[in-house]
Amino acid sequence: MPAIGPAPRRLFRPGAFRPNALAALGVALFLGGWEIAARLSPSLTALIPLPSQIPAAWLGEIRGGYWTAAVENSLSHYLIGVAIGSLLGVAFGVVCGVSAWFEAFLSGVVRILRPIPGLAWVPFAILWFGLTSAAAAFIIAIAVFWINFFAAFGAVQAIDRDLMEVARAFGHGGFFGRLTKIALPAATPGILAGFRTGLGQAWMSVVAAELFGVPGIGARMMQAASLLATDLVVVYMLTMALLYAITDIAFLAVRRRLTQWQS
Repeated sequence: MPAIGPAPRRLFRPGAFRPNALAALGVALFLGGWEIAARLSPSLTALIPLPSQIPAAWLGEIRGGYWTAAVENSLSHYLIGVAIGSLLGVAFGVVCGVSAWFEAFLSGVVRILRPIPGLAWVPFAILWFGLTSAAAAFIIAIAVFWINFFAAFGAVQAIDRDLMEVARAFGHGGFFGRLTKIALPAATPGILAGFRTGLGQAWMSVVAAELFGVPGIGARMMQAASLLATDLVVVYMLTMALLYAITDIAFLAVRRRLTQWQS
């Protein structure tokens, strides 16, 4: 059937704007609207800082050494908590996925412990480790553990059971044979997806882990909030966002190398 007329021209063609340019435009409009709204309403300036005030506040924290110290302290227990929680979560998740009897053995314990939030462990963290970085790392590790556990367990459970039969046919029917030849290689993408989620959740847990007095970004943020220094609160909120972006970009680079075999 012949066309009735020329195809309508679209106002915005696909690819006319780059995603990064649109993202930058969105951020600029957000900050500009925030600045204008705060300046037009004096009551808002007592509740939220002006975006134009943030760079000076950030620079003042850096010059005073507070920002560097807070980042170093938070990174110390962040990295320890992520490493321990991820390693144990993946290990238990993979073993439960491969071994049906081990899954049944731990199922009751998982149902009891899984609903307990990380904040509920704060009293035990203080009793066991004191007001130290180890206590904060413990809280972070708990939050990361469950994410990695269920990601690894689900990834192994999703493996085609026929692959296990193939491994058995080639003499790898034992636990370690199925683990190393089938489970780990096939479940790697799912495990890495859980690890990435854990990296973000760990930064969300940093503030909770430092609420009880452990030095770091969260503690500095709470000090600023108690003094109504909202500009400093925003500085450390943005700091956590920046650190998460750095860790996420680094993780994506590592994941790309580990999953090159898929392409």
